[in-house]
Amino acid sequence: MAGGKETTRQRMINIMYLVLLAMLALNVSDTVLNAFKNINDSLATSRDNVNVSIEQLFSSFENSKLKEEPARAQPIYDRAKQAKAAADDLNNFIEGIKKQFTEAGDGVDTLTGDLKRRENMDIAQGIMINQGEGEKLKAKINATREKLISLLDPTDRAGVSFSLEAKDPKKGKGDWKEVNFGEGTPLTAAMTNLTKIQADTKNAEAEVVKKLFGNMDKAVVNIDKFAAVAVAPTSYVIQGQPYTAEVFLTASDSRSNPDITVGGGKLSVKDGKGTYTGGTGSVGVFKWVGTVRVRQTDGQIKEYKTPEQTYQVAKPSASVSSDKMNVIYAGIPNPFSVSAAGFPLETVNASASGASMSKVGAGKYNVLASGSQVGQEVTVNVTASNAGKSVSLGSQKFRVKAIPAPVAKVGGRAGGDIASVQLKSETEIEADLDDFPFDVKFKIQRFKLTIIKPRSDAVTISGSGGNFAGAVKAALNSITPNTRVFFEDIVSVGPDGRQRILPSLAFSVK
Repeated sequence: MAGGKETTRQRMINIMYLVLLAMLALNVSDTVLNAFKNINDSLATSRDNVNVSIEQLFSSFENSKLKEEPARAQPIYDRAKQAKAAADDLNNFIEGIKKQFTEAGDGVDTLTGDLKRRENMDIAQGIMINQGEGEKLKAKINATREKLISLLDPTDRAGVSFSLEAKDPKKGKGDWKEVNFGEGTPLTAAMTNLTKIQADTKNAEAEVVKKLFGNMDKAVVNIDKFAAVAVAPTSYVIQGQPYTAEVFLTASDSRSNPDITVGGGKLSVKDGKGTYTGGTGSVGVFKWVGTVRVRQTDGQIKEYKTPEQTYQVAKPSASVSSDKMNVIYAGIPNPFSVSAAGFPLETVNASASGASMSKVGAGKYNVLASGSQVGQEVTVNVTASNAGKSVSLGSQKFRVKAIPAPVAKVGGRAGGDIASVQLKSETEIEADLDDFPFDVKFKIQRFKLTIIKPRSDAVTISGSGGNFAGAVKAALNSITPNTRVFFEDIVSVGPDGRQRILPSLAFSVK
């Protein structure tokens, strides 16, 4: 072929031979083509799995952080949505190129699942190089990469390692688009390259979204100081009751000065801790809640509230009692005050055995014993509510005594000289109980009146009740000077129902 003059036929044969050699050289085996198809399918599966993972990240964030801390989570969520939008835009652009490949490759072969003209080496080059789609794709890949990186915090950008990038090779011929879609690239290989870029896009999106959502879990303060703390609900414990306390480790930022308030009042803060001093100017139970506001690493303000705290203020007091004077008077309400150190009054209760005991106010009771209990004992039992349980605080015994006997009086007098006019004006005989701490009323049931006038026989009249009426009143109206008047056999009844015979009264009428 190289020497001598060739005929036209010979030249035709030579040209056909050269074409055949070229075709043989360009032929790609089915084994290689099938390998590209398998890689494409694997990359597509990986891409879809990453996409499912991204959707789960969004769903979890929406159902937790976005609801729990919307003010802090919303800006992070918005940036994650921007990352998703940028990745979706690039993915959709690539899908458009894939559609062009499919149409130019005469569709999909149902037997191989691959493009019918998968071995073709001109289609990809024509679309990507000649028609300029490769240059557009290269620019869009790099723009998407920069967009995704820009959504991260500066501290997170340094750790970016995703492979989404269209860079020209440092060695060899051609640029990025020629390396991936240039001369000699079978259509199925070009399709596989596009699927790889889609997988890289989803991996880049996933990395950015994870970093963004991970910012919600970053420490909100720079912890540098730790302390062991023991906190007990109360330091006042009754004998027989368990003493409990919580023991745990606390952490604080000694270099920060968080805003700490109680009831709207700001506390002074030192080494990251505030000190609250509660008022003790009045007695009672007081409650308070502390609020701590801390600036987080992302600039947001986080608010924390303490559990409700309670403290009780009581008056200084001393208990002094006489062992010989622990008495209850029968028939009348005996007032009692009951309290217990370390317990609010509303949690303290008292009861009596051998008598009735009724509550009339906070820590105030009345004890009532009947006359039949005189000479016996009444036991007062005191309990308190502590941590939901009734705790016995002890008991004390009291002797039941009868109310002292009263003194009979007429006109406020217990006998002696009296003017006739005054005695005639009186209407009743009374029973007074002098120097007794209770206001007790006695009733006169009966008495005998004896009148001895000068040079006359004694006249005795029986009276019923304490009022002067009938014959008693008539006899008193008839008295004259130098008359002797006697009230005898005076019988009274007190609140305890016991009868008392009172001393007689003797008057000399003037």
